[in-house]
Amino acid sequence: MALKSFVLTIAILAIVSSISHASDPSPLQDFCVAVNDSMAAVFVNGKICKDPKVVNADDFFKSGLNIPGNTSNQVGSAVTAVNVGNLPGLNTLGISLVRIDYAPYGLNPPHTHPRATEVLAVLEGTLYVGFVLSNPGPNMKNKLFTKILKPGDVFVFPIGLIHFQFNIGKNKAVAFAGLSSQNPGVITIANAVFGSDPPINDDVLAKAFQVDKKVIDYLQSQFWWDNN
Repeated sequence: MALKSFVLTIAILAIVSSISHASDPSPLQDFCVAVNDSMAAVFVNGKICKDPKVVNADDFFKSGLNIPGNTSNQVGSAVTAVNVGNLPGLNTLGISLVRIDYAPYGLNPPHTHPRATEVLAVLEGTLYVGFVLSNPGPNMKNKLFTKILKPGDVFVFPIGLIHFQFNIGKNKAVAFAGLSSQNPGVITIANAVFGSDPPINDDVLAKAFQVDKKVIDYLQSQFWWDNN
């Protein structure tokens, strides 16, 4: 009986631990305004705190999200991010924000955020959005969840999963998204696979995608646009 109780306790602690680490760690103080630590000798998981005595309101403020991003690019979208890199007051708070602008038929290409869940709200236009589940069991395919969103609609992309948004309308579209990390990161799938530096060995990619190496060589020779 004692052994069962011990095993149950360990299981509960494991579950609680996994939940508590689902996003950035909780802060241990009211705030920890980040300083520019690019030249600092100390490295921390986040940013070094600014002296609270010299913190002011501007450390928690950023303007400019009313300005549309430039969508004149290969994918027809632009992501304007607000994270700890440009809003120091976000440090340790476990949240960030992006504005996404889409040209007509513009795409925010398939990508992942390794450290954040994303909740997206559409302000203008019509978006086709979706995400793909992680590797399933044997003889199963990765399940795709999709939805068409209109102004006022909200959709959630779970942490780490591949997702995308595509403007299916003839007019521009605008969305805002909140992310559960001060620095969520982004891995754009095509850019990472075919535009890495140095390139991934074409034998590896040809076998992975089950195509001729000439196809891989062609894809690796293309310019992969970063819309962030």
